[in-house]
Amino acid sequence: MRILLVDDHRSVVEGTKMLLESEPDMQVTIETDVYAVPDLVRLHKFDVMLFDLYMPNTNGADLTRKVLEYVPDAVILIYSGFEIAPHFNLLMESGVSGFVAKTSTREQLIQAVRYAARKEAIIPMSLLKQLRRHEILVRGTGGQHDTSITQEEDKLLRELAKGKSNKEIAVTLMISQRSLEYSLTELFQKLQVGSRVEVIKKAKSLGILPTEDLYS
Repeated sequence: MRILLVDDHRSVVEGTKMLLESEPDMQVTIETDVYAVPDLVRLHKFDVMLFDLYMPNTNGADLTRKVLEYVPDAVILIYSGFEIAPHFNLLMESGVSGFVAKTSTREQLIQAVRYAARKEAIIPMSLLKQLRRHEILVRGTGGQHDTSITQEEDKLLRELAKGKSNKEIAVTLMISQRSLEYSLTELFQKLQVGSRVEVIKKAKSLGILPTEDLYS
């Protein structure tokens, strides 16, 4: 079984490589430079890939999207010591196959990798409640069609209402600034507005955001 482990912390990857390769059928390739990953996955076949959540210049979600452009059937697990729950939906939408905590025991780590290689994944029970996606239905007026606001768009609106910059919001939502700009354009079109001020005002008038200023 060929495994790719991507993490900018050398001590982490070396330790994890040793744990996995204690299994006779597992061979681990480590990479600490995220920019080298696209070429690596194009040149070599990996059964399972483990990506750190937070890395310099990118994150596990964006790296997953990039790799899936080259290898659409890649099996990718997020391997992190951070809390996954706040970013669960975004990570799932990026195409990850599951999650492994860096605090996992050797047996848990190996079991997770074996499940993933069989196209199965173990998801922490605490995250199961987030599998259901919620949408807010915005009723159209004056002959307009109803519009649904996704949970991610709702989060984006709330960050906009706090007055954060695009860069700050991108970090909070764990997406690239380009992805954020695309999401903003789509949201503006959906609510038929042309600016941040207008979208917040429209969201408040539709009851998506509270009229009182709770986000300053």
